[in-house]
Amino acid sequence: MSLLDIAPVIPVVVIDDPETAVPLARALVAGGLPVIEVTLRTACALDAVARIAAEVPEAVVGAGTVRTPADVTASVAAGARFLVSPGSTPRLLDAMEEGGIPFLPGAATSSEVMALAERGLTEMKFFPAEAAGGMPYLKSLGGPLPEVRFCPTGGIRLQTAPEYLALANVGCVGGTWLTPTDALAAGDYARIEKLAAEAAALR
Repeated sequence: MSLLDIAPVIPVVVIDDPETAVPLARALVAGGLPVIEVTLRTACALDAVARIAAEVPEAVVGAGTVRTPADVTASVAAGARFLVSPGSTPRLLDAMEEGGIPFLPGAATSSEVMALAERGLTEMKFFPAEAAGGMPYLKSLGGPLPEVRFCPTGGIRLQTAPEYLALANVGCVGGTWLTPTDALAAGDYARIEKLAAEAAALR
């Protein structure tokens, strides 16, 4: 099954304390969102990926903000089951293709989408979604590039997610609203599970 078809929303999470990784993942899975993107924006991100991979087998944990071949190697070694990049370069794409796991390369323009499609890639991340044109832009891409499907990420909220999901070329959306900083700081995983359940109900 495609990553884009598992759940309507992929939580995009920034983890500052590796001790929160497992309970956070369990809360998201319990709420109905098993696909979790841990961004490589903190020093403990790879540790968090490894812990989730080892202790929450029902989660499909991946690494986001993958920018270099070294990120690819480290993420795969940590147990990531997919990769997400904010943009795409030939060197990074080569590394992700060699990584042996699914990946969503980032694209924001029609030329970038076409370059990825030339490589045979038809599933990608549209980022930063709202800043790059949002729903009207994605809808416009559907005409000339009907074979491409997206996971738009960046600025999407619970209120706007259904409009994105209604587009024929959108499989799921990425969202940061599912893991509020104050909820993580307080260890309020019940709130995170509730937010996940609301998002899971969008499909």
